[in-house]
Amino acid sequence: MSGTCGVDGPTDAELVRAAQTGDVSALGLLIARHRAAMLGVAISLLGHGADAEDAVQDATVVALRRVGDVRDPDAVGPWLRAVVRNACRTRARARVPVPLDEAVAAALPSAEPDPAELVDRHAARDWIWHALEQLSPPLRLVLVLRYFTGVTAYQDIADACGVPVGTVRSRLAEARGRLARAVLATADAVHDDAAALTAARRRQAEEMLAAARRGQLRDAVDEAYWSPAVESFWPRAPRAVGRDRIRRALAGDIEAGVYHRLTNVVAGRDLSVWEIELVNPSDDPFHCPPGAAWIHDVRDGRVQRCRLFHARRPPRPAELAA
Repeated sequence: MSGTCGVDGPTDAELVRAAQTGDVSALGLLIARHRAAMLGVAISLLGHGADAEDAVQDATVVALRRVGDVRDPDAVGPWLRAVVRNACRTRARARVPVPLDEAVAAALPSAEPDPAELVDRHAARDWIWHALEQLSPPLRLVLVLRYFTGVTAYQDIADACGVPVGTVRSRLAEARGRLARAVLATADAVHDDAAALTAARRRQAEEMLAAARRGQLRDAVDEAYWSPAVESFWPRAPRAVGRDRIRRALAGDIEAGVYHRLTNVVAGRDLSVWEIELVNPSDDPFHCPPGAAWIHDVRDGRVQRCRLFHARRPPRPAELAA
């Protein structure tokens, strides 16, 4: 009977409604129930092999993103099969490579599942962040930068991570595939409170910047959040150990009249990104780049490594005239 699973379990419609309220275990059960039919559609269009399995994974991420759009919960089975067909068509088109200028390609809408939209639709859902934390640190970092911060260009991510652009591309491709599997694999786990963690990290950032503006640099960069042996990696500067470099950097900006405005915080258990707008004084508008991202590797609640990435500096008037 369409839309039911018998007397011993919830109906499809009940699972859809639960999933639409954020119950990922209900969505996991729904996907598991229909996976055979989804895989059958994929095999019929792509044949046996990895492409069919990958199309089902793509469809799973789309379901995570779009389950709120299902208007007829009793018809979720046909909806899931339609999602798989769309994923298969995308993969079939990708089998025939066509040379394309990178600037043109960047302007086209992506056919890949968009983790940023997933999080936007399920803002601060703890299970999403738990799934992100199942990824290895290198995969998680490129995914977080690309989709959850303003550091989105491949070259900028490469610069921030200290790896080639090709490595960024391959890590993103792997991370997108693993994310769908991780979400479902951790559906029934006990998750950290991601909303509370993000709020706590935002408070730490705001308190640090406020203390720095008051000249209380020792309090701003304190032992509560910063390890005494924190390693810092600054653009065009050697690695440094200890909190003094961070204090000196803040002091130098403040003395130059630069204002730090916190614009975004992304927080996981062992990774935080602070995005900061740098407002230059009117008499020196090009003193600092327009913004910065502070990338923190966190262990036991304290920053162990801090990487600083600067947004691209706009050209000076003299450079534009040249």
